[in-house]
Amino acid sequence: MARFTLGSVAGKFALIGALLLGACSSLPDEIDETSGWNAQKLYAEAKASMTEGGYDRAIKLFEKLEARYPYGRFAQQAQIEVAYAHYKSGEPGLALAAADRFIKLHPNHPNVDYVYYLKGLVNFNEDLGLLAGISNQDLSERDPKGAREAFDTFRELVTRFPESKYAEDSRQRMQYLVNSLAAHDVHVARYYYRRGAFIAAANRAQTAVATYPGTPATEEALYLMVKSYEALGLKDLQGDAERVLQKNFPNSVYYSGGPPDRRPWWQLW
Repeated sequence: MARFTLGSVAGKFALIGALLLGACSSLPDEIDETSGWNAQKLYAEAKASMTEGGYDRAIKLFEKLEARYPYGRFAQQAQIEVAYAHYKSGEPGLALAAADRFIKLHPNHPNVDYVYYLKGLVNFNEDLGLLAGISNQDLSERDPKGAREAFDTFRELVTRFPESKYAEDSRQRMQYLVNSLAAHDVHVARYYYRRGAFIAAANRAQTAVATYPGTPATEEALYLMVKSYEALGLKDLQGDAERVLQKNFPNSVYYSGGPPDRRPWWQLW
């Protein structure tokens, strides 16, 4: 009769386990459907995914294309497409990084003007978030960092490539951004004024007038200067601001009743 000891049983289980592990390790890795694809095939498949809204798959295919064929024309175009795909999939940070990388690697590429334009759009259209969306918050009420970066990018585009097909749209967006940056300063000045911080209100309104002259926000900025100086008892400065307001806006709505209440519905103070 065969006799089994605890040690012999444990040894057999160890042997079985080793055999199973060996079998698993010998299984082939997951099959890559793209193995054997040339650069044109990879690019065509990635573009098809983009058209269908499959941005994640498109990005992976473009990255494989660049890794396998780094020196061809498809690889350079793939870098541009990756930036656009990140932008469309709501990843502005990755889109900006991809755009900056392309500009650094290919400053003289025939399509580099488009990459500048795309970079400007990313900052221009960065998602406001749920609260901003439901409250119709505009650009003037946001942190102006993105607006300034977008303006700088569009300005570089129109300076370097004045004949670019993206130049005219960039100029229009620059004007909108200037108006919004001025409105942001006035928004802050209004905030200070409502809380009785009259010196801060006057200074911020003056910044808007000096930095962004001729924008739609100038009228309210001058009015806030008048009211802030009046509250501070600074009659000379108040009179100067009033004369500038009257000269530039003789029919200003602020002569009767002051500015409208611009607070969004969700702001309770």
